[in-house]
Amino acid sequence: MFSRRACVSLCVAGLLSTIVPLAGQGGEKYTARLSAIPIAGPNDRQHVTGKGSFTASLTGNKLTFSGQFEGLPAAATVARLHRGIAKGARGPSFADLTVTKAATGTVSGAIDLSPVDVENLKAGRLYVQLHSERGLPKEDGSTLWGWLLK
Repeated sequence: MFSRRACVSLCVAGLLSTIVPLAGQGGEKYTARLSAIPIAGPNDRQHVTGKGSFTASLTGNKLTFSGQFEGLPAAATVARLHRGIAKGARGPSFADLTVTKAATGTVSGAIDLSPVDVENLKAGRLYVQLHSERGLPKEDGSTLWGWLLK
């Protein structure tokens, strides 16, 4: 039979074993909802279908991504991280992510950010853009995008 002290010690040890590994996973968490790009007009809606979600974790300057998407009009071709010129405003891409080449799939990756890009992330100026074989504009293939926000 356990004494009260032994029981408390075992309970605390069990609790610590579940908390300590979580502390090692730390980092700031960000999420994004992937949705149709806003440049699509009414005649182009068939080329920008689909949806998805994304999570990212910043530990130091390392940003680690994981996400999923579904319902694209054609197979995904590439997913990129972009630096918006302002919150909600489009900007240039600066990193490629790993993407499933299908209409439904996953996106993942890990990128070392510069100090400026860490600040851009914290200010809400980084976003993920997913491209497909039938996206818009035709030369770009943009289909879905989502801003990384806390």
